[in-house]
Amino acid sequence: MTEATKHFIKEIRESDIYKEYDYQRTRIKKQPELFEKIQDYRQENFELQAGAQGDELFDKIVAFEQEYEKFRENPLVDDFLRAELAFCRMIQEVNVQIAEELEFE
Repeated sequence: MTEATKHFIKEIRESDIYKEYDYQRTRIKKQPELFEKIQDYRQENFELQAGAQGDELFDKIVAFEQEYEKFRENPLVDDFLRAELAFCRMIQEVNVQIAEELEFE
């Protein structure tokens, strides 16, 4: 199982999606202040989605998007967040497929 896992991780690292994420992560980390702002953005986004419900959620999302609209216009920020989202979706799809194939309920 360990060898299969190592091989699987190698395959992930060789995927175009991971390579783009890694490239964008390297670029953004060269600007520590900007990377810190991204960390704040991600944390606030997580807390927003984890805590609010219903109409409150919609209103808070609108306010959050307005607050960070200019921030997201920065190409470095946008490129990184897009690459990160694509990588996260790939990992989610892998997890779903594993759970389905193993009939995990």
